[in-house]
Amino acid sequence: MTVLVTGGAGYIGSHMVHRLCDAGETVVVLDNLTTGFDWALPAAAQLIQGDVGDEELVCQIIREHGVGAIVHFAGSIVVPESVADPLGYYLNNTVKSRTLIAAAVAENVKHFIFSSTAAVYGAPETMPVTETTPQLPVSPYGSSKLMTETMLRDTAFAHDFRYVALRYFNVAGADPQGRTGQSTKGATHLIKVACEAAKGKRSHMDVFGTDYDTADGTCVRDYIHVSDLVKAHSDALAYLRDGGDAIIMNCGYSRGFSVLEVLDSVKRVSGVDFEVRLSDRRPGDPPQIVAASDLVRSTLNWQPDHEDLDTIVRHALDWEAALAKRNR
Repeated sequence: MTVLVTGGAGYIGSHMVHRLCDAGETVVVLDNLTTGFDWALPAAAQLIQGDVGDEELVCQIIREHGVGAIVHFAGSIVVPESVADPLGYYLNNTVKSRTLIAAAVAENVKHFIFSSTAAVYGAPETMPVTETTPQLPVSPYGSSKLMTETMLRDTAFAHDFRYVALRYFNVAGADPQGRTGQSTKGATHLIKVACEAAKGKRSHMDVFGTDYDTADGTCVRDYIHVSDLVKAHSDALAYLRDGGDAIIMNCGYSRGFSVLEVLDSVKRVSGVDFEVRLSDRRPGDPPQIVAASDLVRSTLNWQPDHEDLDTIVRHALDWEAALAKRNR
């Protein structure tokens, strides 16, 4: 049966679409192309330009294409932006997810994979965070995703509907084959921004906050290669098709790197000593967050292939070079 990928022309979504098509799946992509790109998709995938909040359209797609599973990536993802525009985030990430879930139930789609986030944990006091760590988000972004997790839980209780929610940590890197990568202008992800600085696309690199309670004073994050993340999604789809129960799992490597350590890696791999400027903290940034990934590894038998920071950085740099050629 067909897999519907919402937000499939975006950064993570396009990697998922390539993986599904590589596996011989029939894929339909629903994307409004606000931040996605049609050229990032393989020829085998069908793109429908539209909004995930359009329930009539979603129901039509499910019926016409025989959709048996939904992988939901569509949404807004920038923490500081969510602080400035909370209602926009609750609309895009919560209200529209509710519409999508309702369409799935109405059209008898039983399998649903949700793109959640480590931001649901807020600023946890102990590391690494497990799936049972209290969920106390400190940004509307985290809250909007946690609300969707709650809707999925309640829907699975009431209907013949099962889901996997994957709480991502910091996603980075690009397709090792160079087919897609993070392409949105004005991106805020650290490795993306640092690679742009190394390639001369930015004049300098800002570090937001140097007084955190960490080894070097900068924020610590668990960085996961985008290809390993979508591999977890593929494993989650197989898990649901095999009858697996609804579950929420972290996706990370259980290893944290500080902002300064990441910048050192980008400088080392690129060979470019770009300018770094130290700035004040941004709202909504927890000092440290690192995943406990035991559950996803044991439940899905997930085995990452790119569990190395320099490899992630190298693939991100390669994509920046490819993107520069494309945009000439």
